[in-house]
Amino acid sequence: MFDKLDDALMRFEEVLSLLSDPAVAADGKRFQALLKEQGELAPVVEAYREYKRNKESIDENVEMLREESDEEMRELLKEEIAESRTKVEELEKQLKVLLLPKDPNDDRNVIVEIRAGVGGEEAALFAAELYRMYVHYAESRHWRVETMDVEETGIGGMKYVSFMVNGKGAYSVLKYESGTHRVQRVPETESGGRIHTSAVTVAILPEAEEVEVNLDLNDCRFDVFRASGNGGQCVNTTDSAVRLTHIPTGIVISCQDEKSQLKNKDKALKVLRAKLYDLERQKAHDAEAEDRKSQVGSGDRSEKIRTYNFPQSRVTDHRIKLTLYKLDSVMDGDLQEIIDALIAADQAAKLANAE
Repeated sequence: MFDKLDDALMRFEEVLSLLSDPAVAADGKRFQALLKEQGELAPVVEAYREYKRNKESIDENVEMLREESDEEMRELLKEEIAESRTKVEELEKQLKVLLLPKDPNDDRNVIVEIRAGVGGEEAALFAAELYRMYVHYAESRHWRVETMDVEETGIGGMKYVSFMVNGKGAYSVLKYESGTHRVQRVPETESGGRIHTSAVTVAILPEAEEVEVNLDLNDCRFDVFRASGNGGQCVNTTDSAVRLTHIPTGIVISCQDEKSQLKNKDKALKVLRAKLYDLERQKAHDAEAEDRKSQVGSGDRSEKIRTYNFPQSRVTDHRIKLTLYKLDSVMDGDLQEIIDALIAADQAAKLANAE
């Protein structure tokens, strides 16, 4: 571990030197890449430097303790040594986590797709509630949300909705939400008061850059149509909506949120790139079965990951056996406690797998 830390420290100092070089500053692409690398190395270097300071403090205080005869001073030195040793243990754990291989997609924006599953109209109503939950959570993180496409029902539900979340680190946080979300409650349409169970699937796709996906526009067919559902005057009265069909894979994407046909086309292409990129990731993911065992939430959308039980005001994440009795606040976007627990469990599993 310490060889890696020494290498990181040397590289950090090298990057700082390069960033102060006028020739590097003139090369915008290289300068931005180095800035990004500096940002990634900084937490590791800061923790390692603090670790070394505490180790040095222990050595100095132990040496002073050997020579000190005053009992009061000896007690003070012992306290400082104990504090430094505790800090060293904490920093060792932190450094192990910081040295874990980073998911290359963690800093990306994401495209979220929510689909109503088993449960008919009740599933569509819950899909709309999950959409609002994620929007509220994104807003609490000061991320920007752009709706891509939505298929609404007549009573406020959503059979399907897709939207983009723009924000640094969005994928690192939201990637754990992929899977089947189950709801247990008495539907408004249920006259007998019986609890029904419905399901909604959530897919989290990292946004892909153009250069990362080999996309031939000759393989794409674009159809335009008049947008439906809620929207402004222009949205509903012009052929601004776009339906994109990727012929080799059969993927079909509709975008109708924007008034401009060109903007909807651009959004549809972003979704298609993300889906093609995700297909390649899934192939690699399936080939790395051993790696998958060490991860919390494989991204398998058939996996039941969470249950929202309304009669008990209970939310249970089945992957980490976490249960919270604060359903109202969770549905209002208060997801951080669940996400923090998932990240911690994922890191612990990866650390155990690496040992």
